[in-house]
Amino acid sequence: MKKHNFSAGPCILPQEVFQEASQAVLNFNNSGLSILEISHRSKAFVDVMEEARNLSLELLGLKGKGYQALFLQGGASLEFLMVAYNLLEKKAAYLNTGTWADKAIKEAQLFGEVDVVASSKDKNFNYIPKGYKIPKDADYFHCTSNNTIFGTQMKRFPATSVPLVCDMSSDIFSRQMDFSKFDLIYAGAQKNMGPAGTTLVIIKDDILGKVTRKIPSMLDYKQHIEKESMYNTPSVYPVYVSLLTLRWLKAQGGIAAIEKLNKKKAVLMYSEIDINPLFKGFTANEDRSIMNATFNLKNESLKDQFDKMWKEAGIIGLNGHRSVGGYRASMYNALPLESVQVLVDVMGDLERKA
Repeated sequence: MKKHNFSAGPCILPQEVFQEASQAVLNFNNSGLSILEISHRSKAFVDVMEEARNLSLELLGLKGKGYQALFLQGGASLEFLMVAYNLLEKKAAYLNTGTWADKAIKEAQLFGEVDVVASSKDKNFNYIPKGYKIPKDADYFHCTSNNTIFGTQMKRFPATSVPLVCDMSSDIFSRQMDFSKFDLIYAGAQKNMGPAGTTLVIIKDDILGKVTRKIPSMLDYKQHIEKESMYNTPSVYPVYVSLLTLRWLKAQGGIAAIEKLNKKKAVLMYSEIDINPLFKGFTANEDRSIMNATFNLKNESLKDQFDKMWKEAGIIGLNGHRSVGGYRASMYNALPLESVQVLVDVMGDLERKA
């Protein structure tokens, strides 16, 4: 039976990517060697890293515009620390929209004053705060574009004179926007880009070198830029699979094309949540994520029946995070519209049987 993978991450990737990546494990580029055993200093992998970095910038519309792309390790969690280490001199402004933003704030507080300009914690992060002010003397403003756990997504970003930093781990490459508004973007690969193990960081050239503290080499963005993401042994396989996914995305027509598909999936999913009397959405309508739809049953007595039905339909990864409960349908770039239709059909069947 075909599986419909709604897992929040590590998540579904394109089948073409899985096939090409699996072949490379046995024989990479007809070299007679596995991608898992080639030297990270070999020309073959240096070419992979260079193409992955360049293609990342190209797809975001940032190539030739004064940005650098890095593939680092430690996930977004390490970036919480690295951002503050490299950018926070006196004070930084943060928007708290969920678990990961909250963790980023805690790391930043180790380095200086943190002004939490707004928070949606009062309603268990089911909305995106609006109308907040960013202090002009902040070293930077940090936000999280999409909140995987709670299913909220920023539809607009504030106009500000201070550097704009964004954690885009769960919606990178999923929708069009003017990425040149951002001074630093970071994203764990395991949502829309590749397997767990590498993190994409996009940095504007002129944002660095403004803090007075000494930065350890492994945490210094300048060091990684100078060494072209090869300061230490990189995550060879995750970077390679990320490259394959970026190639796939470009072949689909880039971010513009994938956004159209993502919107279709989201409309289909949320329409069912809204018209089906057995379900209710968790997040405020205007802040609903096109990547992660969170919803609950109105009558918990139907949980066992619904769980049995969606599992029998080949659906996996639908359980909600413990912070929210209920269900979470993660609809990343590689999830086909067909899978969303299967889930919607199951929800409709439950209504007819209830």
